[in-house]
Amino acid sequence: MTNRPHPAAIDVNGSWYLSDAKGSLVPIGMVKAEDLLMDELVRAMTAKANWLSAALSAFKLHAFEGVGEFQALLAQQYDASIGGKKGNITLTSYDGCAKIQIAVSDLVELGPELQVAKQLIDECLREWSAESRDEIRALVDRVFAVDKEGQISHAGLFMLLRVGITDERWLRGMKAIRDSMRVIGSRTYVRFYDRPTPDGAWRPITMDLASA
Repeated sequence: MTNRPHPAAIDVNGSWYLSDAKGSLVPIGMVKAEDLLMDELVRAMTAKANWLSAALSAFKLHAFEGVGEFQALLAQQYDASIGGKKGNITLTSYDGCAKIQIAVSDLVELGPELQVAKQLIDECLREWSAESRDEIRALVDRVFAVDKEGQISHAGLFMLLRVGITDERWLRGMKAIRDSMRVIGSRTYVRFYDRPTPDGAWRPITMDLASA
């Protein structure tokens, strides 16, 4: 058997092939050189990405376990717990230049009351058209425009709830928005920060490729 000419090459009776996207075996000699190079690059980078993803998952678990063990130690020593509302906690290094934050965020589901809220808001906007409340209309349009996943912006809904309008129908619409929100669970995040000096600005330690 000759040496494998490509990491993904398949030996069939002494000849080397590559499997294409349709599952067909293509003689490796018929594959363009640039396609071979691209295939090697993609496979190598994807393998490294999978390794890093697994390492990050293991590190996240390690961080949660470390903080949990520290909390348990304090509880055992002082018969008291450390942590804020919903399990949020911030731990800071002795020199004030590094910190860990554990943040618990509610997962919110929107119920059918939201459609009632939209109807009431639309009624208000139709009557206000002569009052030039274009900024409110633009906000409502943005809030109720679904995103790529078909979801309505939760942050936008909270912006609507902060608008200071006293119209009775608007207030009923805001109540309908609040009634539509149901907490169905929570998600826990761990974040790391550092800074060069104790009075400097905190800098998040980025572990997200999208924001690195």
